Amino acid sequence: MDKNTVLALVLSALVLVVSIFVETNFIIPRQRAKMELQAAEQMVAEQQKQEERDKVQISAASILKYSENETSESENSAETVIPEQTYTISTEKVKVVFTNKGGDIISYQLLDHLDKETGVGVEMVDNVTQTNRAFSLAFGDTGASAINDTFNVKIIDDYTIGFSRIFERVNDLGVTEKFVLGKLYTFKPDDYVFRLDITISTGENGNGLNIGGASYTLRTAPQIGPHYDPKKNRYEVRQYVALNGNSRTKKGFSNRYYNKPYDWAGVAGKYFTMLVKPAAPMFMSPMVKCSLESGTAYQNAQVFLTRNAIEANSVTDTYYIYVGPRSESELIKYNSNEKNAWGLVNAKFNQALQTSGFLSLVEVAFKWSLEQIYKVVHNWGVAIIILTIILKIILFPLNKKSAMGTLKMQALQPQIQEIQTKYKDNPQKMQEETAKLYKKVGFNPASGCLPMVLQMIVLFAMYNVFNNHFEFRGAGFIHGWIDDLSVGDGIWTWNRNIPFISSFTQNTLRLLPFIYTISQLLNGKITQYGGANLGGSQQSQMMFMMYGMPLLFFFMFYNVPSGLLLYWTVSNILQIGQQLIINKIIAGKKAEIVMPQKSTRNAKKHRKAR
Repeated sequence: MDKNTVLALVLSALVLVVSIFVETNFIIPRQRAKMELQAAEQMVAEQQKQEERDKVQISAASILKYSENETSESENSAETVIPEQTYTISTEKVKVVFTNKGGDIISYQLLDHLDKETGVGVEMVDNVTQTNRAFSLAFGDTGASAINDTFNVKIIDDYTIGFSRIFERVNDLGVTEKFVLGKLYTFKPDDYVFRLDITISTGENGNGLNIGGASYTLRTAPQIGPHYDPKKNRYEVRQYVALNGNSRTKKGFSNRYYNKPYDWAGVAGKYFTMLVKPAAPMFMSPMVKCSLESGTAYQNAQVFLTRNAIEANSVTDTYYIYVGPRSESELIKYNSNEKNAWGLVNAKFNQALQTSGFLSLVEVAFKWSLEQIYKVVHNWGVAIIILTIILKIILFPLNKKSAMGTLKMQALQPQIQEIQTKYKDNPQKMQEETAKLYKKVGFNPASGCLPMVLQMIVLFAMYNVFNNHFEFRGAGFIHGWIDDLSVGDGIWTWNRNIPFISSFTQNTLRLLPFIYTISQLLNGKITQYGGANLGGSQQSQMMFMMYGMPLLFFFMFYNVPSGLLLYWTVSNILQIGQQLIINKIIAGKKAEIVMPQKSTRNAKKHRKAR
């Protein structure tokens, strides 16, 4: 055995010994400690959940017992009618007003988010009527009327309130049965989720609750806030949102039924949302009703969720309900039990965000970039401008390459036309000769597609970010001009109604749409290199693109959120500067590209003359 082989074996053995030592003394202990820590955390989480479940059972039992006692006393007294009363629970995040009629919610204000119209917290329980309130129950399916009876009330602590009442129903055998319905609302001091526990108890000899295959239907608020006028707030939305595993439903709100199982379901606006997550979704009917029907002139956006028939004599169903901003920073908290007060894990409430589907990762990257810039400049408008500059710098080489490709294509047009004329009766030969020409001059027609595709991706992703990013709501850029990036800018408003003008402008004179239109016209003018050589129909199309489209966009985008229009305007201005640079480069390269083509044609003519 030679010396090198021995040395290799010794080194191999040494490496093996060191690896075993490191793994035994460092890696394995760390892995074991990590596993033990995870196990301990999981045990604590389970203990917390069990404590919550025990609390629910104790509270539910207390409410049921309280209801029985109160009902028994009222039956033995002259006064049998429970008067309607309201109760209020306030946390650091919300102020909630309850009524004992149905044990429902009639007001739900978000204290951290002011309504610009009212000056108080955004009202998330809007358009309430005497017969339609938030989180009402109806016995049976979605066609049943909401319970309108007054309930007994028990205030358990500052953040917990219970409602209960004894009801009677005639079963299939014609026997009158009594059962108790209890509703327990529990809030946390600093969380947008509250828990609703619904208890049905039919007594020891009861047979549960089965009304045509359903037990009860829970409804959301008739309408979520803020209150809006669809004619003026054209960029506000109401959507039905739901999640089943990794399958998300996001549809414009309409009168219809959805027949699909869900982990959670609810209503979403542009900046706020209300989501209902059953703790046991397997007991819920997959049939969800969405309703626009309203008892007022203001249209509803309400979801009805039905619980399947109850067979046991006593059941408590738990629902976790998110009522708050449609903001990623808040919704994503419920994916990790350490970040929310309820210990919810992987709730995926962030799937309720308004995204462009396959572009969602791009949008996340843009949002993250905006947030990092904002941490430095502390102005969302400035952050938009800086991000736009960065994107333009990154895309400049591609734009330059695309422009050079366009120039080459224009230089090749005479030869391409010759080939098309020569082989007009032989399409296959025409394609072959055209491909040979492209190969000869080193031109790839598809090379111009990549910059266009990337720019379209950026355009669509940025549109969704700037149109829906929650942090833009109420965020100003320049005081007195752009005070809120989530709505149009304004330099002057008036009250007098002017036909057509008022409906179009919303009685507000805006400056940003004019700047945007001028920048778009200049951009089109500067970008038209080679346009003068086009034919009649092509020339007309180019003229429309240059002048007609910007004017059309002026009317389309007059009332868009100023954050979005600011991005487009800055992008246009930067594009003008970049295009001037590209045009200067093209002017120098034009002779190099065009002259060889002329030389080739002259050589052909010379050969023919000989």
